[in-house]
Amino acid sequence: MDRHKNLGAIPFGCFHDSVIGMKQNFPSSVSPPVPGSLDDLLSHPDPVLALAPMQDVTDLPFWQLMTRYGGADLYYTEYFRVTPISHLDKPILASITQNPTGQPVIAQMIGNDIPSLVRTAKALQEYPVAAIDLNLGCPAPVVYRKCAGGGLLRNLPLVDAILGALREAIPGKFTVKTRLGFDNERTIDALIPLFAKHAVDLVTVHGRTVLQMYSGGIRHELIKLARESLPCPVLANGNVSSATDAETVLRETGARGLMIGRGAVRNPWLFSQIREQFEGKPISYPTGRDVLTYIHELYEAVCDPSIRDPKGVQKIKKYANFIGEGISPEFLHTVRRVGTKSDFFALCTKHLDHDRRMTLAPGSQLA
Repeated sequence: MDRHKNLGAIPFGCFHDSVIGMKQNFPSSVSPPVPGSLDDLLSHPDPVLALAPMQDVTDLPFWQLMTRYGGADLYYTEYFRVTPISHLDKPILASITQNPTGQPVIAQMIGNDIPSLVRTAKALQEYPVAAIDLNLGCPAPVVYRKCAGGGLLRNLPLVDAILGALREAIPGKFTVKTRLGFDNERTIDALIPLFAKHAVDLVTVHGRTVLQMYSGGIRHELIKLARESLPCPVLANGNVSSATDAETVLRETGARGLMIGRGAVRNPWLFSQIREQFEGKPISYPTGRDVLTYIHELYEAVCDPSIRDPKGVQKIKKYANFIGEGISPEFLHTVRRVGTKSDFFALCTKHLDHDRRMTLAPGSQLA
């Protein structure tokens, strides 16, 4: 896995002052690393590990922090909202123009208006992206009720038309992230021929329906069906919280790689742990104090110090909702109710100021 040697996983127990102020842009005299192409990445035999797009979570400051913990092979932007009057969202665009990861970036779009999607796809191709991605999986009701994201899976003729228009407009790589269906997981049977018909270059399949949100089991056999039926690579998505999970999913689906979102927010060491698993090395688990350091670094990276409490602590609580699942039910219950930075960190210290190893997988805290 030579392509990761330049990233260097963060040593346990070390606090990096340089993480402070991650919201800052690259100095004008410093250019971000030039990423490789999607073909370059796929030419390696190792499973591709992608960071999932999570709106208002996996932003540029978070990417910067993730690279210090080993990082992903492939990064997807938060989605660009596409409407007839939309413009490219500047903070999301900064993830592309200031990409600090050294890895390929895929720009994701969400919307249902074909001329607008075509216009946005053409605009995004002017930037250093490895591919343009169409979101067919977002399960947020505010999104799917507008027939966008996962809501499009209720209208396959429109999906067909959108795929055709985007394939014509994108001479480079065109990818799709999808769920199995809106309320019927066998919708994937009709989606697969559409992806093949329009020569999609890579498909990520979340093994649940839209209405399942994040509950219920992942249908690995249906991800496997997509992998066996499509001529392009398939990434598996959903419920990967440990290196063991990763090995199981890849074995049961035969997927070319994994897309991981919530698990990576909860455990920034996860990508490195998966690589250790596949290299036959012992898994490196963080201590409670390592996790506490990560939370401090995360706060400094993603929170705006000019915003006073209680609003000031709301941003970090988005991340704490994921991290808390790997700490304890008591922590998760309490962190949702804290109203100040001082109370937040007092709670974190109470639960994490120890040297015991932690898996950070939900329901199994100690290694």
